[in-house]
Amino acid sequence: MATIAAAATAFTTLHLSRTSFILPSRRLRTFVTSSFSTTTTITAEFNIKFAPPKPKPQLPNPSAPDLDPPDSSTSELGDQLFIPWIVRDENGNLTLRATPPERFLKAMAHQNTQKKKKKDVKSAANKVKQPAPSAEPKYSKAEHAPILNVVMHFLLTRVDPDRDVIYVNGNRLPKKLPPKVYLALNKPKGYICSAGEKETKSVMSLFDDFMKSWSKRNPGLPRPRLFTVGRLDVATTGLIIVTNDGEFANKVSHPSSNLSKEYIATINGAVHKRHLFAISEGTVIEGVHCTPDSVELLPQQPDISRPRLRIVVHEGRNHEVRELVKNAGLQIHALKRVRIGGFRLPTDLALGKHVELSSANLRALGWKS
Repeated sequence: MATIAAAATAFTTLHLSRTSFILPSRRLRTFVTSSFSTTTTITAEFNIKFAPPKPKPQLPNPSAPDLDPPDSSTSELGDQLFIPWIVRDENGNLTLRATPPERFLKAMAHQNTQKKKKKDVKSAANKVKQPAPSAEPKYSKAEHAPILNVVMHFLLTRVDPDRDVIYVNGNRLPKKLPPKVYLALNKPKGYICSAGEKETKSVMSLFDDFMKSWSKRNPGLPRPRLFTVGRLDVATTGLIIVTNDGEFANKVSHPSSNLSKEYIATINGAVHKRHLFAISEGTVIEGVHCTPDSVELLPQQPDISRPRLRIVVHEGRNHEVRELVKNAGLQIHALKRVRIGGFRLPTDLALGKHVELSSANLRALGWKS
């Protein structure tokens, strides 16, 4: 405590300017109170005097005699303004310093003193941004179809195939589009209605010869991409339509077309009237009660020992005919589709073979091209 009291007494009065330049000057009286403990309080009073302001420069008078130049050291000290700094040191004590603390100087050095420039909205609006040169588009299976180096991320974009250059998944679409193809296939058993590359027994493999001879029959025209209209399960045979016309496929397969479908079901065991009545009552499939349009027991044929049922449906739900027969307590031996709408499968069309549909056949399917 004695050391602290001595330090406070030593800094009670501090003159920071030379006595020879002291004029009637400003005086700053500062009282600093520091509590070093709960019982002892020391009050330090600092009488600080500042040097006088720098005198204004006077123009030289040629008539006046030359005077000796003032002492450089005296002028330097007299012009300099000393500002005392009252700083709390690491121990928490107040000290007087003639220079600011280092942390204050570092903060001033890193401070940005430039004024912020206001953005000129008008000039920015008048400037026209030059488009950056774009590299050739890269394509992947995840990207959409770029048109004239523009990747389209939405549907229903109008294009002109004769003038626009269109890419899909990196493959350029041909200028000439293939003609519409409409085929009727007699599907064999064991083939699925899928165009997947991993499927070895797809109905699409039955058109390999048709696609290989396409260039000879249609020179200069690209090959069509065929797909089935609707599906038949792997164990069902008979009529299925194959085309490359998406609008036609949607029209024929949509429930609003109300196209009836006729099946011939070969049954294991005897069929009685109660079975026919149970099938006509319908059953619940996928939460919907489905009833057939008609059920009929066909006459016995000499070359076929098993009874056959003709069942006509129009909804075409998954495994609908099989579920109707199963619900009646019967077992299907074979199932074949023979008619869609007004088009019936030709009786002379062998399994695995196809035939091109005529305009009359398309009208029978409810299509008006």
